[in-house]
Amino acid sequence: MNPSTHAAPHGPWQPSAPVRRDRPVVVVLAGLLWAVTALSVSWVGGLACIALLWTTAAGDPIGGLVPLLLLIPAGAAALTALARAPRVRRMATSTRMLLLGALACPVPTAAAVWLWVVTG
Repeated sequence: MNPSTHAAPHGPWQPSAPVRRDRPVVVVLAGLLWAVTALSVSWVGGLACIALLWTTAAGDPIGGLVPLLLLIPAGAAALTALARAPRVRRMATSTRMLLLGALACPVPTAAAVWLWVVTG
């Protein structure tokens, strides 16, 4: 067997990059941010579903609530597009989750706090 046969289609052998270790502090912070985000989104989504149910039961048109309900999938699509960006994909997993959690957390958390105050 010719020793250059493998190198011809694949190029010369190169060692793979070392695996980056996740730092525990970054993992905990990312987990906390995503937990707060998940709780906020579930609170806002649950309240929106209750309002949608009451509006439907009363026989009123639901046209004003639909754009509000579409904000959650729009935010998820924006975060997914950002997560697939080449520079973000090269980050360590824990760092990437911390970045995405920091971007995802403020809007639903602020909306949940505002709704909590308004609804009592």
